[in-house]
Amino acid sequence: MKSAIIYNSKLNHFRDKWIIIDDVVMGGKSFGKFKIEEEYGVYYGAISLENNGGFSSIRFRSDNINIDNYTKVVLHIKGDGKRYQFRIKETVNDRHSFVAYFETTGDWEDIEFSLSDFYPIFRGKHLEMPNFSGKTIAEIGFLIGNKTAESFQLKIDSVMLK
Repeated sequence: MKSAIIYNSKLNHFRDKWIIIDDVVMGGKSFGKFKIEEEYGVYYGAISLENNGGFSSIRFRSDNINIDNYTKVVLHIKGDGKRYQFRIKETVNDRHSFVAYFETTGDWEDIEFSLSDFYPIFRGKHLEMPNFSGKTIAEIGFLIGNKTAESFQLKIDSVMLK
């Protein structure tokens, strides 16, 4: 089966294409950062529940990727045993994201999602609209917000379509 690269840390160290958005936009005190370390993208930081905070997110924007011939997304990541969201947007102008949750084990692993399983969310609220059925992906992202104060680290090697 053919695959396509959305992000590969060894091929494109686009540190400047990763955008951090934390709960500070609404008065919280959580923070996330991104760096390249040992050829992997590393998203790390700390979640604070102060001032009604509790999340950190990171987004990667690319050119619109036609996904007509693909049905799955595969992450090659190494987490810290915590739960994350993987998020996609059909266009960068969409206010909502389509989301799937995953748990990490602390080891390098491949996590596979069916594109049709991603459901719409805006500001933490499930929207009354169909699951993802788009023709393009313009943005991917990760979010952590487990309703607990915690540090986090997620190594990102690649995001592929399959």
